[in-house]
This record gives sequence, structure tokens and C-alpha cells, in this order.
Amino acid sequence: MDSSVNNNQPLHVEIDDQSGFCFGVVRAISKAEEEINNNGTIYSLGDIVHNDLEVKRLNEKGMQTIDHNDLEKMKEGTVFFRAHGEPPESYQKIKDKGLNLIDATCPVVLKLQQRVRAAYEEMKEKKGQIAIFGKIGHAEVKGLSGQTNHEAIILEKEEDVRLIDPSRPVVLFSQTTKSPDVFKNIAEAIRRRALSNVEVKINDTICRQVSNRAPHLQRFAQKHDIVIFVGGAKSSNAQSLYKSCLAVNSQTHFISSPEDLQSLWFASGPRSVGVCGATSTPAWLMEVVAEKIRTF
Repeated sequence: MDSSVNNNQPLHVEIDDQSGFCFGVVRAISKAEEEINNNGTIYSLGDIVHNDLEVKRLNEKGMQTIDHNDLEKMKEGTVFFRAHGEPPESYQKIKDKGLNLIDATCPVVLKLQQRVRAAYEEMKEKKGQIAIFGKIGHAEVKGLSGQTNHEAIILEKEEDVRLIDPSRPVVLFSQTTKSPDVFKNIAEAIRRRALSNVEVKINDTICRQVSNRAPHLQRFAQKHDIVIFVGGAKSSNAQSLYKSCLAVNSQTHFISSPEDLQSLWFASGPRSVGVCGATSTPAWLMEVVAEKIRTF
């Protein structure tokens, strides 16, 4: 560390090299940009990523964001399924309306959908249950629940295991971006509640590329005097990772754009500032934030 740098400005601004888009999001955005460049406007069913500035950037290129009500009114065009995935009824709607489809569902999510579908068919024969640890209303969870004709029991927290019938077989899955620790607690609670000789299958389907970021970010946050976490306000992954950083560094601040930065945060003359983000945070945005921090 160079002690000759003026103490009134950050001595070092480091961008975490493991923050930013996960594989599934990178793949989806690449597909979107390629299609826009080749054929013009496409219609994304929901925000392609939970980051307003990245959505705005793609909108300016030619991507329009629509919802399911807009889809009902469409008569032509190309619809884009984002990395989160969609339930079977969305595919059927595209087919019935004769629309073009670009399916950018993350391969990890797609494989999980297939596993949930297979388990649902098996449990139907056994009069069993499918449980999914995930956020109610989240796009990925809707896609997973759709594989079960939306009969799956969605568990948001450990206490929700009471919704599961302890006398019937159950198979547990997880949304790919959830906490491994909470998943473990839920799995143990289901096993405890199940009556003896009742079948309980636990499938840890959390994406490790995402879940491993929390301990990494905590190590990153501990290295710096101040941490600026860049994330979309609508991103549950961003909120979760931000809290992980805050737990080990009380000088962690959440922002969604460079304009959210406050010079007061840097008034004490920190020697080291870390910039990091969620799986939905574009690298270019973290770089812009870092550049602005250097001006304080």
C-alpha cells in the first residue's frame, strides 16, 4: 500500500473480478444483441435482467420489454424468453399465436425444469408432493412451478414447511439463486416432520456459480474500508449479496447507478474502496461507478 497518496482520496479502488453477470445472463444478452443486430426489434417477456440501466441500454438498441398482457395482444414479431425461464403455457401461447421465439433460458434452469417435471410425474403416481424453495412470484419459480401444473408448494422460509403434508411423499427442489444454508435448514425441517417410512427426496439445485459469491464477496468486503455494492432495486440476488457484504463491513452502501453515490461516504479519506455487484450487474456499470469514486 502506497502511504504517499493523499489521505483525502481513496488510495485504491478495486472492482471485484467475480462480480457481474453469471453465465446464464451473459448468454441471454449475447443472444438478444445478436438477434437485434440481425433482424431488428425483439420483445423480451419481462426485463431481460433485473438492472434498469442494462435494460435501458438494450431498449435503445431495439429490445422492447413486454408482459403477459402485451403477449396476448401480439399478432406478429419475435418474443424473447430470458434466462429465468418460462412455464409450459408460455411456450404454448407462442405456438398458438404463430410468433417467433428466441429461448434464452439458462441451461442450468432448463435442466432443473426437466427434473421438476419428471419428479412431478413420479409423485402423481405416488400421490406425493413437489416442494420448491424459492421466492413466490419470481420468474424462475413461476417457470418451475409450471412444470407441476402450478401444484408445487412454494417455500419462502423454514416455517413454510408446515404447508407440506407429513404423511405423503415429497420431493424438494430449490430456485437456483437461493441460500444454501436456508435450503439445508428447510430440508432438515422436512425430514423431521415427515412420518416414519414416508419418502423424502432432497435435491440441492442451487447454482454454485451464484451461491459461492456470498462467501467470496464477504472476503472482498473485509479487504476494504468502504464497499460500494452496485445492484438493481428489483434484484433479489442483489439484496441478498448486499446483506452478505454489510454483515462483515458496516461501511457497505447499496447503489443502482453512479448518481446514487454520495461524497459524504468518502469524507473520512478511506484508503481502500471496493466496488462489487450482483449476478444481474453489468461490468460496464461497475467500471463507471469506480471512475466516479476516483473523482471524490
